[in-house]
Amino acid sequence: MTRILVTLGVISIVVGLAWPWLVKLGFGRLPGDIVVDRENFRFYFPITTMILISLVLSLIVWLFRK
Repeated sequence: MTRILVTLGVISIVVGLAWPWLVKLGFGRLPGDIVVDRENFRFYFPITTMILISLVLSLIVWLFRK
């Protein structure tokens, strides 16, 4: 369990540090991401981005298990 938590922490740090470059590539602004922008309110739900990241992570985990 400790190993999994440490691995998730390292992945979170790497993604956090790489986020400025990922945004330039289009992550977070894909078609299907929901953005509601009002005068004093902004709601952002990156559903397409989350699905894409989930697919990539699932593929990586599947490859490491084989």
